[in-house]
Amino acid sequence: MSGNQTRLQAIEQITNRAPTLVSTPEPLSKIWAEDVFNLQKMEEALSKNAFKAIKKTVQTGGALDAATADVVAAAMKDWALSKGVKFYSHIFYPMTNITAEKHDGFIVTNSDGGAITEFTGSLLIKGEPDGSSFPNGSLRMTNAARGYTAWDPTSPAYVMHTANGSTLMIPSVFMSWTGEALDKKIPLLRSNSAMNDAAQKVLKLMGETEIATLNSSCGAEQEYFLVDENFANARPDLLLAGRTLFGAAPAKGQQFDDHYFGAIPERVQVFMQEFEDTLYKLGIPAKTHHNEVAPGQFEIAPYYEAANVAADHQQLLMTVMKSTAKKHGFLCLLHEKPFAGINGSGKHVNWSVGNSTQGNLLDPGQTPHDNLNFLLFCGAVIRGVHKYGPLLRAVIASASNDHRLGANEAPPAILSVYLGDQLETVFNDIKEGKLLTSAAGGEMDLGLAQILNFERDPGDRNRTSPFAFTGNRFEFRAVGSSQSVSGPLVAMNTMLADSLNWIAEKLEVALTTSEDQSVAVASVLKELMELHGNAIFGGDGYSEEWHKMAVAERGLKNLPTTADALPAFREKSVVELFESTGVLSPVELESRYEVYAEQYILSIEVEAKLVVDIATTKIYPAAVSYLSELGLTSSSMADLGIDLDNSLAASIAAEANGMVAAVAKLSEAIATKDFADVEAHMHFCADVIRDLMDETRAHADALEALVADELWPLPKYQEMLFIK
Repeated sequence: MSGNQTRLQAIEQITNRAPTLVSTPEPLSKIWAEDVFNLQKMEEALSKNAFKAIKKTVQTGGALDAATADVVAAAMKDWALSKGVKFYSHIFYPMTNITAEKHDGFIVTNSDGGAITEFTGSLLIKGEPDGSSFPNGSLRMTNAARGYTAWDPTSPAYVMHTANGSTLMIPSVFMSWTGEALDKKIPLLRSNSAMNDAAQKVLKLMGETEIATLNSSCGAEQEYFLVDENFANARPDLLLAGRTLFGAAPAKGQQFDDHYFGAIPERVQVFMQEFEDTLYKLGIPAKTHHNEVAPGQFEIAPYYEAANVAADHQQLLMTVMKSTAKKHGFLCLLHEKPFAGINGSGKHVNWSVGNSTQGNLLDPGQTPHDNLNFLLFCGAVIRGVHKYGPLLRAVIASASNDHRLGANEAPPAILSVYLGDQLETVFNDIKEGKLLTSAAGGEMDLGLAQILNFERDPGDRNRTSPFAFTGNRFEFRAVGSSQSVSGPLVAMNTMLADSLNWIAEKLEVALTTSEDQSVAVASVLKELMELHGNAIFGGDGYSEEWHKMAVAERGLKNLPTTADALPAFREKSVVELFESTGVLSPVELESRYEVYAEQYILSIEVEAKLVVDIATTKIYPAAVSYLSELGLTSSSMADLGIDLDNSLAASIAAEANGMVAAVAKLSEAIATKDFADVEAHMHFCADVIRDLMDETRAHADALEALVADELWPLPKYQEMLFIK
């Protein structure tokens, strides 16, 4: 089958498909968490003592004894078997932004050759995958392969149903034989513990006597694209790189602003219904879905959960999203910029901290100016973003997110904090040594009797800020769509722990010199603002003025590419941050630098090889075929005495020759192997290979506008974006 047949047949198959059958959804009360072995099911299955022990572990992170683990394992096995499960898997989260799982059967044989089921506490607690076959940053050599998974009881086990059967999935950590973290869960759990320890210090100094364990929470807004599988199968770049490496801009893209919150296509709505029902069965609280700004782009947002559970659920959500999309004939694209010139996809991570006794410590209440706990915790975030801005940029760095950051739909690569008018005024007053009452938002009155008046928020939103306060939480808007939320959460929790430790040290001194608690708090925050207030910015983050001012006047760093950003992991202050809080050892931190650098280089090299392959085997032959047709037409018309203007043929020949020349340079660049170190290799990818890819693409996209439509081999933007 030739390229053009693939494309044209794809259009015919999509436009002639039968209407989608819509099933009747089951009520939420019936399906909610039916596939989750949560506390409710444990209470039904366990003895009172066993349930009390596991509940304490789940809610506070307390230790769990082996005897209780045996009891839980037996109950978990019985529950899973009742749902038709024959296999179990410790599911874990290596440093790849995806999940990994190793399946084992409950089956064992006895001396009579019979089969019985077995699942003990020791099997629940520990598994053993290969520790050297996953990205590990030299923590494990090929000949030193042992690695362990260990059950995380604070994240509930669940059953995954597929066409090939059902499996009990057990959320787990992943470590080397020598004890280093090889995953994203161990650092997240450690960071939450470090944040809790530091927060307890501050709250005790503030006179709080009853302080429950603090936890960070997360709600991640997930953006994604859906492309019909018939189109995707005709695009090697979409299948292997997750984005279109070629494609001319369509006449209509998103310029009419007619997609955001628009009516959801029927076929997509049916996909969403099954997708969200599956999430509900898995206990994932999907809250919102809608069309996004770009055509073919959508968003789903879950409700807030404890950060560790939310991170596990985010990984599961992406897995379910892709598998459900496939069932409905779609390819789900989580690449940050799958279509050039069209809005990309992010994952806005909403983050806060709190507990059951003090509540949400990032909720200012009605009077933020005298909510001292809030001011201290908010100030700690400001200090953290200013001091560790490069780290925050590094944890969201990837080859794919580089395309999105700084574009018109995403924040810039300069990390700053948006507080809103009210809070910015409060902190500026503190910096100036005064604490004034804060302004309310006022009442919204449209002058229409049928529209109820309501309280206006005290501050507007700022979509250009990478790190924005949004009422009772901070929204890290620069996280990429395909990324795990664990990395950003680890960075945020750890920087907060460091800042709270700094505040506790300063506050303890201030309270010894002042009997007035508010005066002591104000003095600490005044020093904090003098040192770190440069991170606060409420203006247009896209403007050239801000980019100049941020670097030249405020000393903030602009790190546009992953090659620029990842070296932050090696900065002395960052190494000390993670080591002092016990979140990552220097060896573990260095391993992450090596893994992420390698992933960046490999991603760009795969894309570059695809550019060479597609340009050579698909686009160039299409151009030559059309030139041949034009030549025949020119000869035929000349025989009739008609003069044919050959400017079209000349343009096609020029662009084809230009593309071939660019491909030759790109091929030579790909073959380059001699680099001083991994950082030099990254910069070569960012500064040389990507430029040559863009040069090749410019010629190819020009050819798309010149070659006859029926000869063009690749599905076009107007088809992939609009035909659903």
